[in-house]
Amino acid sequence: MALFRAMESVRPPHQRLFVDPFAPYFLRASLRNVLRLSSLPALMGLVERYVDWRLPGARSSAIARTMFIDDLLLQALSDEISQVVILGAGFDCRAYRLPRLNAGTVYEVDYPATLNKKLACLHRALSTLPANVRFVAMDFNHQSLPDVLEQAGLEPSKPIVFLWEGVTNYLTPEAVDSVVSHVARCSPGSRLIFTYVEAAALDGSVFFAGAERLLRDVADLGEPWTFGLHPRLLTEFLRKRGLCLDIDLSANEYTSRYFGAAAQRMTGYEFYHVANARVPGRSTDTGPIWEVEECNA
Repeated sequence: MALFRAMESVRPPHQRLFVDPFAPYFLRASLRNVLRLSSLPALMGLVERYVDWRLPGARSSAIARTMFIDDLLLQALSDEISQVVILGAGFDCRAYRLPRLNAGTVYEVDYPATLNKKLACLHRALSTLPANVRFVAMDFNHQSLPDVLEQAGLEPSKPIVFLWEGVTNYLTPEAVDSVVSHVARCSPGSRLIFTYVEAAALDGSVFFAGAERLLRDVADLGEPWTFGLHPRLLTEFLRKRGLCLDIDLSANEYTSRYFGAAAQRMTGYEFYHVANARVPGRSTDTGPIWEVEECNA
């Protein structure tokens, strides 16, 4: 993901969707070399085609999903939510590249080893770390999210936007259920922006281009994908846990939103989704960005 964001950032200004100046700091030497090659106009297209051949759909999906989540997050913050919790923060750098986040408090939650590696990279990228960012160490499969966040200073009586990107597919069903249920108990108007993969890609009941190879690769790396959802059941899945689904877009849909007609040539990763849900009941809730199914909870 850091490589894809870095590659997008070196594209010409009129062609790129966003700039992430921090992404290169998270690349190992071999990937920094790939980035150098992709920054050369004569080689940019060749590098992108090779990456797209090796990982079909991964780059275009990652870029479009980054922009889509940025838009969802900034819209939520415009609804006067000033607390952001990034679950499984990894190498996410929204707290440093999106100025709007400076106005509130950002909680970056992840495994201790991942947080330590991220901090080492951030210290190289920044002279000082932002005072509004709090780094919270947690094991999602074994610790209680409410307890960990309360100890970190989160104010549950105020609305919160939770960002959960690229995480659910690595967790147990129990861990996913625990997090979703916790978000539903937060202040009305709180949001959950999250990604998931289609369960049919995991069990092989539906063919998705490149899925079999990808699942084999992540398993070989010791990070198998373990959890998926059925899109047709997502509304009810969230409703049972107290959340209203505002929007759910597949990779095909959010890629088309940002790449237009060019997205028709971007195949692969169709099983990946970005969804946005909210805790109902807030009188000032402006509802979803796009017209979708109403929630009458």
